[in-house]
Amino acid sequence: MTGPTTLLPSFTASDVEVAADGGPPLRIRAATAGSGPPVLLLHGHPQTHATWREVAPRLAERFTVVAADLRGYGDSGKPPSDGAHLAYSKRAMARDQVRLMRALGHTSFAVVGHDRGGRVAHRMALDHPDAVERLAVLDIAPTATMYARTDREFATRYFWWFFLIQPAPLPETMIAGATEEFLQAHLRGQSATGGVPAPDLAREYLRCYRDPDTVRAVCEDYRAAATVDLEHDAADAREGRLLRRPVLALWGGRGTVGRLYDVAATWREVSGAAVQGEALDCGHLLQEELPEATAARLEEFLALR
Repeated sequence: MTGPTTLLPSFTASDVEVAADGGPPLRIRAATAGSGPPVLLLHGHPQTHATWREVAPRLAERFTVVAADLRGYGDSGKPPSDGAHLAYSKRAMARDQVRLMRALGHTSFAVVGHDRGGRVAHRMALDHPDAVERLAVLDIAPTATMYARTDREFATRYFWWFFLIQPAPLPETMIAGATEEFLQAHLRGQSATGGVPAPDLAREYLRCYRDPDTVRAVCEDYRAAATVDLEHDAADAREGRLLRRPVLALWGGRGTVGRLYDVAATWREVSGAAVQGEALDCGHLLQEELPEATAARLEEFLALR
């Protein structure tokens, strides 16, 4: 499909086929607008690229903006699972997005990632340093750090990290029996702002979550995070690989990540480049709870050259 996208009406949505190692081409849904230096926006769980609908148009006034669905999410392809969870490793997800940007004519670009998208962006900056010019991560600390420092409070607040990784088909089956209830409870826990997510965005996320393949892919994403992604992170640590591009870390001052971690410090631990950090007065969903403040801070960071 190619044409306007309802939740980002000033953007053009298209399905782009990218090469997928060891399998057929993979469809990636992307929405594009604007002109200027390219910026890739990556969403988290359980969102889609529509989560950027208030931030992306402002950024498109100065940048070429590409808001994409990660593999397994939204209207992107959902490849089969595998025993090692490689199909949903952040390495594979990052490779998709680099290939998407190349297909759109962008060999180097800035990347902004929220939640799972931030983890993909982190891996992308490590694996493809020539492609990533600047990196912004929203409301996350590095995956390995969060697992290594897990305590009762974190496990209670982020219970899905430990529920979704259980062997298939247990979490998939349980979510299938209460899909809307599970999703609504998850979304309520993410936001510290009344009315967020907006009803039409919540309906969009539910539309996607009602697809059993989306739920399977979500579980595989989290299973990969607890296995193969940690193996990749451990290899980076052994080899002394650090981020080599400027980093902006934003987080919600009323959210779990901001409460439990010195977020900017965690990113300095894995970076050999400058790291800026700032809390915003919201919960986990910065781009939906405080879109103007989030866009302004991103615009300032992305404009630096």
